[in-house]
Amino acid sequence: MRVKIVPPLIMVAFGGLMYLLDRFLPVGEFDFFGRIELAWFLFGLAILVMFLGIFQFTRAKTTTNPIDLNQTTSLVTHGIFRYSRNPMYLGMLLMLLAFGLKLGNAFNTLLAAGFVYYMNHFQIKHEEEALEKKFGKPYRFYLKETRRWF
Repeated sequence: MRVKIVPPLIMVAFGGLMYLLDRFLPVGEFDFFGRIELAWFLFGLAILVMFLGIFQFTRAKTTTNPIDLNQTTSLVTHGIFRYSRNPMYLGMLLMLLAFGLKLGNAFNTLLAAGFVYYMNHFQIKHEEEALEKKFGKPYRFYLKETRRWF
């Protein structure tokens, strides 16, 4: 089953679930010195990681749209893509973790893990199949050399 939902909407949906969980679950609250600062650091790191991925796709003149992979014109394997095959999704995960820290409910980490599962199963799996068909052996080599998330 191929889901045609843009990943930022998926992130927002998981963020909404995190908010609801924090608001209505009476347990799991936590706090520690520097929690809010750490949340802001993760948020800034998320913005940087996503920006670098988008910048490198734009520079390579290929699409950032993961729904229509037919528009993909080149395989980007340098820069941040040497360390993560999915820096934009990694940035979204970092944003969710930052939001979970801001909310201060430990159970939000389960929802962040749910985001990773959802993206792996419903988004990334299909992207990788399409990119392997399009780029063949160079893409298979890239899969072996570079981790999916980090």
